[in-house]
Amino acid sequence: MSHSIAIIGKGMLADYVNKQLTGFYQITRWHSIEDAVPNQENLALVLHDSWVPFEHREADEVFRSSGIPWLRGFVSFGEANIGPLVLPDKQGCSQCADLRRFMTGPDRKEQFQIKEYKTNQRDIQQDPWATNLGISQASYLITEEVHRFFKGEEARTYEHVLLLHLDTFRLSYHFFLPDPYCHMCGDLPEDTADAAKIVLKPSPKITIDSYRCRSLDDLEKVLSRDYLDSRTGLLNYKRYDFISPFADTIVNLPLLTGNELNAGRTHSYAQSELSGILEGLERHCGYGPRGKQTVVYEPYSKVEKHALNPQSIGLHTEKQYEMPGFPFTPLDNRSIHWVWGYSLTQNRPILVPEMFAYYSLGCGEGFVYETSNGCAVGGSLEEAILYGIFEIVERDSFLMTWYGQLPIPRLDNKSIDDQELQLMIQRINAVTGFEVHLFNATTENGIPSIWAMAKNTKEKGLNLLCASGAHIDPIRAVKGAVQELSGMLLTMDDTFEKNREKYEQMYKHSHLVQQMEDHSMLYGLKEAEKRLYFLLDRRLVKDFHQEFRPVRKSADLLDDLKAILDVFQQLKLEVIVVDQTSPELKRNGLYCVKVVIPGMLPMTFGHHLTRLEGLDRVLNVPAKLGIVKKPLTFSELNPYPHPFP
Repeated sequence: MSHSIAIIGKGMLADYVNKQLTGFYQITRWHSIEDAVPNQENLALVLHDSWVPFEHREADEVFRSSGIPWLRGFVSFGEANIGPLVLPDKQGCSQCADLRRFMTGPDRKEQFQIKEYKTNQRDIQQDPWATNLGISQASYLITEEVHRFFKGEEARTYEHVLLLHLDTFRLSYHFFLPDPYCHMCGDLPEDTADAAKIVLKPSPKITIDSYRCRSLDDLEKVLSRDYLDSRTGLLNYKRYDFISPFADTIVNLPLLTGNELNAGRTHSYAQSELSGILEGLERHCGYGPRGKQTVVYEPYSKVEKHALNPQSIGLHTEKQYEMPGFPFTPLDNRSIHWVWGYSLTQNRPILVPEMFAYYSLGCGEGFVYETSNGCAVGGSLEEAILYGIFEIVERDSFLMTWYGQLPIPRLDNKSIDDQELQLMIQRINAVTGFEVHLFNATTENGIPSIWAMAKNTKEKGLNLLCASGAHIDPIRAVKGAVQELSGMLLTMDDTFEKNREKYEQMYKHSHLVQQMEDHSMLYGLKEAEKRLYFLLDRRLVKDFHQEFRPVRKSADLLDDLKAILDVFQQLKLEVIVVDQTSPELKRNGLYCVKVVIPGMLPMTFGHHLTRLEGLDRVLNVPAKLGIVKKPLTFSELNPYPHPFP
């Protein structure tokens, strides 16, 4: 009996486990953590017949400081919970496990409230589900885990929990990710200028024709396993969309404010699931600093030598700020939080307003409305940056076309020599009854940008839907835009018909367009089609391959990224990257970034939240492209809500 165990707790579970381990190990019994005196035991077990969160919190503190691994077992809401095994020098404690388990449930707010209430209660009462048979089964699982631990075998409960349903005795096994913000085991570094520095490295492509450095087959090994779990996952459920013309999969990111649905759109449900998970991870990283603790809190005047000028990203007008109930206030010279980013075009660390580097939804110190614009996940930092740039370019070109009502070239779909794309367009038409129209929205940066429009040939349902795409490869830009269109076709018809009167009011009164969905639904009305006549007039179609130059192929994403950075350098547009990568992504070699290009047009949702103040580029670029004869004025810009979905 060379190994020693401390068993903390009173009740059947502690008694059963004690009985089963006696004779194998040297055991010390204590009724509570408060009574326990750690004496260099090899393992501690905290076992109760009910949920006692204050014991678990104290166990995390006591055994981490004592250097003793510990394992918990308890009964709560009809389940026996076993795990996690907490190692004192590793992240992933009982508090992390609770967080992940609570967040996946529909009653997550209530769970946190119950935990707070029970943490302040010292009266331990037996759970009604703690029956002799249920406790006996749980005790055998705990005993087996103890034996595995001392044999040096891989612990099943490290970063995992076992859940035994005490009604059916169904046993499930769940992985959870440590919480980087955990006050017990989290260890986030401070955000510094030195840490923000980015040194671009080679990022070889999977193949010469690919624009990814890791294949979906490679990512398949980790994405669902580490991020998708109905009980403890960062993402908690998936569902297949059988209405969409393609194999769409929806993956949910649970938040305290609700659920964030993320769509994967490919030609197979398995690959769409992986794509949806990646989008969910991007959203997770974009809601706030996950991989560092921001420390700079100053007015712009105090940090302007090292900071992005907030006016360069486009502000709301004074009239907007003065609107009753407007969710943002002018920046003036008040203190705000800043996060360190890195300018790839000027090769220097630069401070970016935190509420701009992450999503701002009208709370706290926000002074502009910012979305996920420029956020991207990649298998390398270079890949993530490249796709973050593509997203900014895609939305900038769409808005440039919309605000200027630019008669950009309409493309001849049949001239595109790509069988997969032709089949995609044919399937959309056959399944949904929509015709796909494509337009070349490329601006002065030369990155192929596509405006895609689906036009209904039926009497009922949405009349028009718009989407966009941008990529070095124009065919990939088209496919991206068409995939975006496909995810909305048919799925929104019922909502549109049910709320038609509401959208008719939005058509008459633009200020009623308040939500993301409103923008696309508004243009489902047939009478709204005339606002898009600058695209839908009877002009000659252009040959696709005459509109776009041949793609320069390279074997490394770094070459593509450098070529794009050179273009923006020549255009005097700064490219800034904020590394949003969280520890949850780093463990699998994934990266998440927010790309910021001051001067580019920001996508906003809600017509009252339009941001154009200080962005003269929207006035000047159409003239530079020769689409209009002279620079536009703000009074000439399209006054209606944009149709971006």
